[in-house]
Amino acid sequence: MNIKPVAMIFDVDGTLADTERDGHRPAFNRAFADAGLDWNWSVEEYGRLLRITGGKERMRAYMQDDPIKNKDINQIDELITGLHEAKNRYYGDIVRSGGIALRPGVERLLLEAREQGIRLTIATTTTRSNVVALLEANLGFDSLDWFDIIATADEVPDKKPSPAVYNYVLEGLGLGASDCLALEDSQNGLRSAQAANLPTLVTINGYTRNDALESAELIIDQFGEPDAPMQIIGGVWAQRLKEGTAYIDLKALGQLLGA
Repeated sequence: MNIKPVAMIFDVDGTLADTERDGHRPAFNRAFADAGLDWNWSVEEYGRLLRITGGKERMRAYMQDDPIKNKDINQIDELITGLHEAKNRYYGDIVRSGGIALRPGVERLLLEAREQGIRLTIATTTTRSNVVALLEANLGFDSLDWFDIIATADEVPDKKPSPAVYNYVLEGLGLGASDCLALEDSQNGLRSAQAANLPTLVTINGYTRNDALESAELIIDQFGEPDAPMQIIGGVWAQRLKEGTAYIDLKALGQLLGA
C-alpha cells in the first residue's frame, strides 16, 4: 500500500450520509401507503431488514410473512418494481428538500482528496438516481464530476456482500486493490470490499454499531472534524494512528496505511 491511497472508494448509504432511518425508511412507508398496503416499517423493523442488501430484496423478504406472498409471481414482481420506483421518488424529494445531510467530515475529506489528486469513486448498491440526488443536494450540481466512477445498482445488479461492485470499480480504475481504500459502514459492505481484497475503513452508524466489523483496518464512529473529534473503536491497524488523532484526513490515512 502506498503512503496514501491512489483512489478512495466510497459506499453511499450510511457512509456518506445517514440515509436509512430518516430517508429510505419513510420513503418506503409513503410508497406502501400510496399502494394501499398496511405495511409500515418502524425504526427497529427497518434495522432488521437492513441485514438484507437492496430495497427490492428487502421487500421480497418482508413479503414472506405477509398473505400477499400468495399472489402470482408476476404480480409480485410488478408490485415490487412499482413500490421501489415510488420509494425512490419520495427519497429524492426528502433529499432535495435538505432532509439528509452528509456525515461529519465527509465533505472535508472529499475536498482534501481532490486537492491532493486522490481519485474518488463510489461503489454502492443503491440506484444512480439516489446517489445523484444526495450529491447534488449537498455538494452542488458539479459534484458528480468529482468522481471518476460512480458504480450503482444500475451498472452492477449483484448486491453486497458480493464483491462485484468493487471489482467493477477496480477494473474501471485500472488499479490493484492495494492502491485503493474502501470506506464502508456495515458488515455486508465490509465483506464486499474485503472479498475484492480492499483495505477497508468502516465508519459505523446507529444501525451498524453492533455489526461484526473486527476485521476492518479501522473502525470509527465518524470521520470527525477538528472541533468534533471521532472515536476510534477498533480495527486491525488502529494502533498505527498517533495518539490524539481527532479526525480522518490524508495525514491520518498516511499513518494508517503507510506504517
